[in-house]
Formats: sequence, C-alpha cells, structure tokens
Amino acid sequence: MILLDTDILSYLVRHPEAVPLAVRVARVPLPQRFTSSITVGELLYGVARERGRPGLRAELQAEVFDRVIVLPFDFAAAEEYAQLRVLLERRGTPLPEADLRIAAIALAHNLTLITGNERHFGRVPGLRVENWLRDDASQGASP
Repeated sequence: MILLDTDILSYLVRHPEAVPLAVRVARVPLPQRFTSSITVGELLYGVARERGRPGLRAELQAEVFDRVIVLPFDFAAAEEYAQLRVLLERRGTPLPEADLRIAAIALAHNLTLITGNERHFGRVPGLRVENWLRDDASQGASP
C-alpha cells in the first residue's frame, strides 16, 4: 500500500509522457493507492496560483483525485506528527510542516511513501520511502 506525495502527482500532470511512472502507479490497485489531504491542498494551491491553464482543476480531478483514496490528517496522524516533530527538532533535522504531516499520515496508516524526495523523507524513522521519479527518469521520461 502506497501514499503518493505531491511531487509524484504533480509530475504526472505536468509530464503526460511519463508513461512508465503512470503505469507503475496504475498497477497498484485502487484500494491500496492513497494520497493525503495535505497533498490535495498543495495541488489545489498550485491550481489557484496557475492562471495559464484554465482546465487544470478538471484535469486534476480526472487524472489524480478520481484515481486515489484521500486520507485525512486524523487523530492517529496527529499522534504520529507530535512524536515525529519532537524527535526531528531534538535531532536538529526538522521537516517543513506539510512534509511532517504527510509523513505522519504515512506512518499512521503503515504506508510506503512514494516521493522524489527520498533524502528529505529519509530522516523520518520507520518511514518506508521509494523514489519512483528516479526510476521513471531512468526509463526515459525527462524530469
């Protein structure tokens, strides 16, 4: 079961030629394919800022939101978040707020985080991280 990070989903929208990545995501059955409400917020923020692509919101709905299950930042995630934030702050390796929440959701639901930022999220103890962007780029799609 996977949690798709913002960079993976935005990459798929910005790079329709990323067929290997799209196929890899599609091979994960829908009941095992998740994203977070944090990622949805980040993507919708991008839509609100983008003025040159009037159909972007509808494209996101059809190509992204309808193809994943969106997990909320719930109580279990909040508990993970609190512990994770304290730990990373004490280590002197804090993460940005949105990334802390995404990692907490992945941990709370025992999901593997699919992201292009494996070094960044690699600081999170117990979080399984895979970089499918690197894999896609090696198969011919340009980042």
